[in-house]
Amino acid sequence: MKILVPVKRVVDYNVKVRVKTDGSGIETAGVKMSMNPFDEIAVEEAVRLKEKGVATEIVAISMGVAQCAETIRTALAMGADRGILVETDVELQPLAVAKLLKAIADVEQPGMIVLGKQAIDDDMSATGQMLAALLGWSQGTFASKLTVEGETLTVTREVDGGLETVALKLPSIVTTDLRLNEPRYASLPNIMKARKKPIDNKKPADYGVDPTPRLTTIRVDEPPSRKAGVKVGSVAELVSKLKNEAKVI
Repeated sequence: MKILVPVKRVVDYNVKVRVKTDGSGIETAGVKMSMNPFDEIAVEEAVRLKEKGVATEIVAISMGVAQCAETIRTALAMGADRGILVETDVELQPLAVAKLLKAIADVEQPGMIVLGKQAIDDDMSATGQMLAALLGWSQGTFASKLTVEGETLTVTREVDGGLETVALKLPSIVTTDLRLNEPRYASLPNIMKARKKPIDNKKPADYGVDPTPRLTTIRVDEPPSRKAGVKVGSVAELVSKLKNEAKVI
């Protein structure tokens, strides 16, 4: 079975995000970028499935500027076999990404597509669900555990009330949650090997997809500073403040 793993290039999760002075978006110039952490989990799970003999090939896919090739190389160093870079300077939104992934899936004919449940830059959490709808495939979102037996995929999902287990018929879409696994560190030999693994360069036009954004960002602002807390002398004073000042009770 072939597995496709989309990986997104985002601002590194250790970096404090700064808003551009004109309020048009997030500052990325001179900022450390890395693979979206949820996508790292997706790559790790795909590699584990290959190690178990479930998967035969892992294809890492990234979309965006030319530097996204670095993100693919990271996935290749973790164990993916080859990569596909859909290069564009246009801001890609979830629907455009889902359409591009559908077009790639139509060509590659995978048995499973595994991707992070959301990207830490926009927190949309929409691409996996949109892709499942476009392909007409079953989907297991927010996965914390998955097993494959024949043509059946069993996914344990993290939901508000606890855990939900669903049985899906392959081919299927899986979006990964934090507790699915702990991504491995790429070893130096694998990093060197990743340099020789192939990456196909494509454009959105090659797949017949128009990536023009459908949503417009009006303005991005820093969150307001929180006011300092106050100490109260008694439970009665606390209740009074919650009732009369905060007006939450």
